[in-house]
Amino acid sequence: MSIQDVAPSSIGPVDVEQAEAALVERYPRLVRIAYLVLPPALGRNRRVLTAHALVQRALPRRRVPGAAVPGPRRPEDAVDPGYAYVRGEVLRQALVAGLPLRRRALPRRAQFPPLLPQVWGLRLFPRVGGADELALDQLLSALSGPGRAAYVLRGLERQGDAEVLRVLAAAGVTDPAEALAEADGVDAAVAGEAEATGAADRAGGAALLESPEFDPCSLQARPTDLMRRRQHGRAALVAAAALVVCGTLLGLPGDGWGRNGAAAPSYARNPAAEAALDPGQVKRVPAALWEGSTRRDFSVWPARGALAGDRTLLRRALAVWARPSGTVRSAATPGTPVGPPMGPPQLLFAGVLDGVRVVLFHDGLRVVRYAEPVEGTAGAALDFARTDAADAVGAAALVVSRTADDVRYLTAPWVRETAVRDLLMPAKEPWPLARDASGVTEPMPSPARARGCIRWNTLQVEDGSGRRLLTDLGEVAPARLLWGPPAAPVDATGAEARREWARTACALAAVRGHGVRSVQAWRFARQPLPEGAGRASWVCARAETWRGTGSRVLAQFAPPLPAGTKPSGAPAVTVARSDGSPACGVRDPRVLAGVLWRAPSGAWHVLAAGTEDVASLDLSGGVRGHAEGHLLAVPAARGSRAEVTGRLRDGTRVTALR
Repeated sequence: MSIQDVAPSSIGPVDVEQAEAALVERYPRLVRIAYLVLPPALGRNRRVLTAHALVQRALPRRRVPGAAVPGPRRPEDAVDPGYAYVRGEVLRQALVAGLPLRRRALPRRAQFPPLLPQVWGLRLFPRVGGADELALDQLLSALSGPGRAAYVLRGLERQGDAEVLRVLAAAGVTDPAEALAEADGVDAAVAGEAEATGAADRAGGAALLESPEFDPCSLQARPTDLMRRRQHGRAALVAAAALVVCGTLLGLPGDGWGRNGAAAPSYARNPAAEAALDPGQVKRVPAALWEGSTRRDFSVWPARGALAGDRTLLRRALAVWARPSGTVRSAATPGTPVGPPMGPPQLLFAGVLDGVRVVLFHDGLRVVRYAEPVEGTAGAALDFARTDAADAVGAAALVVSRTADDVRYLTAPWVRETAVRDLLMPAKEPWPLARDASGVTEPMPSPARARGCIRWNTLQVEDGSGRRLLTDLGEVAPARLLWGPPAAPVDATGAEARREWARTACALAAVRGHGVRSVQAWRFARQPLPEGAGRASWVCARAETWRGTGSRVLAQFAPPLPAGTKPSGAPAVTVARSDGSPACGVRDPRVLAGVLWRAPSGAWHVLAAGTEDVASLDLSGGVRGHAEGHLLAVPAARGSRAEVTGRLRDGTRVTALR
């Protein structure tokens, strides 16, 4: 397992999915915390809606980073780092919502009434409690926001004072000790009132926090002011009528604003747009043009398929492309525009496959696939894929048909042979894949929608210059698989490349639907393991996209295989992932990563490795160590956390991939 995931804590790395799961599971508790921390001066109705809004806005937009190696967990840490993160966000926003608006200070979002959720025509508030709850509510209303937060953390969350101070500091409280002292005052007041009244069996203040009086998820409803609502409705009706009259006057002919101003007529009457929707204007490349062309890409693909001459089908496909209705299922790779064609597109294919009529267009920037059932037009679908700057390999094949488990490819006219190779079985020979006269392959199992990683079938194509491996990642354009250092990669068809890809293939699931053009993997280090446990491999995989941005880098650790184990039976472990990083690429081929590894004897070690230009490695944090060279192995305790850094020969500092 990776350094980041060995011992999660409240400050460790948190994924969006992890935070969402914690929020959904403990939503009532989080809303109760927000309700108790919000100032009572807001009123119970607004406190209820604001509490729900703060919790629903607490999800992170992206992965929350943490240190490279997890540290030892403290007894007071939250059980789930996802819950700890969401709870911290809820506390921070609730404290901000209690701050007064000032003229010279920039207002914060939490200080305004929530946009969602909204309830019209009703006022919502929790159930009314008894005298104890009322007394506690009055005591809490006299506290500051941090004081209420401290009391709730200690009473409702059962946190110790040390953890309360740490959570308050993380939420932005400037003086957590003062907040804790305020909470102590509430406990003393509750105890004193109980002693004065002789009610020794009265519930403590902490226990009262679980009362329905403070539950904003179990609510009562009452109507708002009906007379005032009727007056506001009449005023809104008059304002809407005035806007309609003004808009009509502005749209009248004359020198004022017209309906479309200086714009040309709509595309239905625009010559260029009309040509783009005319099936007779669709570009058709002759079948033998590619043989004498100086370039080999989609622009020299001939129009193929039994329905290439069906003008009715082409007209329907172009119309849906330009004006898709709400019933059309549309999908596009990231960064691909989904607008209508800018001119007459090029026809690549039109035919019937697996009970579906399929049309493929190319407009120089995109490949567009239109599909509709043979019976009727309900359930039409559009798929957009960016394919600009494609070369002979990038234009070798397209996904022309997809079912639940299988996929068909339309191959380029220069592809001579096609076969299927399972990446997880590197020693097995590929089996031939037949094609019809149009270049459409027989169905082959696809890993794009597979839930597990039992097999990973790729398309092997052979043209006049060599063999290539292409894999389906759920898009129209398959991704090319490469092997070797960034400066000189080759197609992953050699014996060594297949052996390493057999342990790396399952990581391709992390780049599905990402608009990937190619995935390049290479072994940047080999490391002797402590206790004579063999040699491990460090592999870096970089996924490049068609749009040029949004690349994804994965660092993987592959310990030696046990005797008799197939490569597919022990996949490499992803220890780091980075989006948009130049690492492992032509611009920055350096990679540095670390992992916490358990030796056969049961002892734990922090292992780290970098590319050969790394002169030394250092560990800091929970584990400290130093090693000359680009490999490091330091004994550590289970669940240790450490930060891995390196130095190049020129003294430049490099950090671990994350």
